[in-house]
Amino acid sequence: MIIVHDSRCTDYSAPGHPERPERITRTVPFLKDRHHDWEWREPRPADEAMLLRAHSGEHVARIREGARDFDADTPAYPNIYEHALRSAGAAIDTARSALKSQRAFSLMRPPGHHATRDRAMGFCYFSNIAIAALDVLAVAGVADTGPRLTTAATRKIERVAIWDFDAHHGNGTEDIVAHNSQIAFASIHQFPAYPGTGAKSFANIDNYPVAPYTPRAEHVDIAQRALQKLLKFKPDLLLVSAGFDAYSGDPLVQMTLEQEDFATFGEWLRKIDIPVAAILEGGYSDDLPELIDAFLSGWESC
Repeated sequence: MIIVHDSRCTDYSAPGHPERPERITRTVPFLKDRHHDWEWREPRPADEAMLLRAHSGEHVARIREGARDFDADTPAYPNIYEHALRSAGAAIDTARSALKSQRAFSLMRPPGHHATRDRAMGFCYFSNIAIAALDVLAVAGVADTGPRLTTAATRKIERVAIWDFDAHHGNGTEDIVAHNSQIAFASIHQFPAYPGTGAKSFANIDNYPVAPYTPRAEHVDIAQRALQKLLKFKPDLLLVSAGFDAYSGDPLVQMTLEQEDFATFGEWLRKIDIPVAAILEGGYSDDLPELIDAFLSGWESC
């Protein structure tokens, strides 16, 4: 297992904000203590050309300038542009690692799946997973001897699937990839809940709204059906928006999953015979390190 991580992602915070550095600072030593053989890699920041595949130039400029908060949940932290570049770059590096048949997980902040083409919102500045999906579609199959890939990338990538099991609708991902025939997107999320979207499916977008307090077995079954439908798209790469806020102990929603359910999600990925990469989204309980470990261990186990 490769963990893509940069410790500088913990260098910003706001008092009382749920998307806090402790999400990462508690997870890193937990994983390192349990998995001495896992490889840790520092990502290269995304460049502006990579961002512009997913976002407008005006949006990128607003994040770079950071003159004022983007909304009540999404502050203009000092140096947030650089932090967001590193998080987007980690998603790209994770996806490209998967194309070399490596299991890889991006353990970074800020998250990304609420950032739309033109708006930062919901703790998110750039849509990390959409940027990664559009990157591999643009570059895979083209020899790359640059520092991101140590060998030429020869795998032909024509279709990418995105499986988002975060408790909140991936509205930003949807906004960016909607009607892109090379991408299939599925989001399993609580509804009603923030951001209030994701009630209907259309085109290449499959939304699976889950009512608060839905029994966990039913929730797991919905997640499995969503994944199986994505696989019928015959993707060349599966990207996972791995949010852990559907956990029963999470403070922001009213969902019922337990640690073993995230282990089950990982086990499903282990049985898939296409490249898979996962990127951290939400998850705000104190049990986040254990939840991430259960997911990754289920995915990595032989």
